Amino acid sequence: MVGEINLEVLLSSMTATLVDGIYVFVTLKDQAVPTGIKPRMVFVEAEGTTLILLKEQAEAANLTYEFPCRMITLEIHSSLEAVGFIARIATELAKANMGVNPVSGFYHDHLFVPDGRENDALRIVKEMAKQA
Repeated sequence: MVGEINLEVLLSSMTATLVDGIYVFVTLKDQAVPTGIKPRMVFVEAEGTTLILLKEQAEAANLTYEFPCRMITLEIHSSLEAVGFIARIATELAKANMGVNPVSGFYHDHLFVPDGRENDALRIVKEMAKQA
């Protein structure tokens, strides 16, 4: 199933959904994912394995974490080859002095924004769609 590649269609058609929970980033060095942990994402780097998981799971497993954040899912099936979609969104969030950690799945893009700034991010994404 091929996703949308046209940038203007992506921007004008996107809606955003705030996912429940506060997420955090954890890195594990030479460790398996602890039992009972269900990460939203696992990415293996040379320095360690990065997990994005719920803060409550990290705390229950005594894992050191960083960047308490909220997950926003962009509700449009974007192609993995789409050019400029996340760059445009990240640029608008940067104008609001907001960092973002984007993650692309097969069907959707997800934005991890600082906890407490999720409403600002949702407003910006909505405004972008309206203006596209």
